[in-house]
Amino acid sequence: MAEKGSGKDKGKAAAKGGAKGAPKGADKKAAKAAAPAAKGSEKSTPPPALKGTPRLMEYYRDECVPQMMQEFRYKSPMQVPRLNKVVVNIGLGEAIQNIKLLESASVELTAVTGQKPVVTRAKKSIAAFKLREGMPIGCMVTLRRNRMYYFLDKLMNVVLPRVRDFRGVSEKAFDGRGNYTLGIKEQIIFPEIEYDQIDKVRGMNITIVTSAPTDEEGKFLLKLLGLPFRR
Repeated sequence: MAEKGSGKDKGKAAAKGGAKGAPKGADKKAAKAAAPAAKGSEKSTPPPALKGTPRLMEYYRDECVPQMMQEFRYKSPMQVPRLNKVVVNIGLGEAIQNIKLLESASVELTAVTGQKPVVTRAKKSIAAFKLREGMPIGCMVTLRRNRMYYFLDKLMNVVLPRVRDFRGVSEKAFDGRGNYTLGIKEQIIFPEIEYDQIDKVRGMNITIVTSAPTDEEGKFLLKLLGLPFRR
């Protein structure tokens, strides 16, 4: 006698039995367990890589390099000063008493620069300020390559013109080695910062590090790039 039902019918029956035997709500529990993991992975993902060549970099190669070679008589394009990095720093002395200020400043700096900042800590203890060595007192971001050019392009063409009664930046902020430091009093001049969501108006320091050996060459480079100096 042949067995009743084919192999396909047995497979369907086994599948139904397995489905009936599974505990109710197992799928829901697995979905709930996977949801926090997915959320955590979204928070920990780094900012997306910037694609394309920044227009400020192209302008430097096409316009700035020939003009500087003509002005300073360089023998090779490799001698022309260039931008090395841009350092954006926020100092928070109040973070000694309220550590939440450091978290909000870090979020704002991330929105402004597109890069996660590093927490800066005190190098030595100062009893008068109730400061101990190793305590967090600020945050800092170092921008290089494409992110540096994108940030400077936005700073010179969008952010600085939004400063109230802006007449240009000072020419006396060079350090003697071609590097320039700019101070900003309010972070709300950046378009990424919403005034209604900030807890406090705070400033920041922006240091533009160049390979120029002298302040004169560094100033000429930044002026060609579009940094508006005060007349």
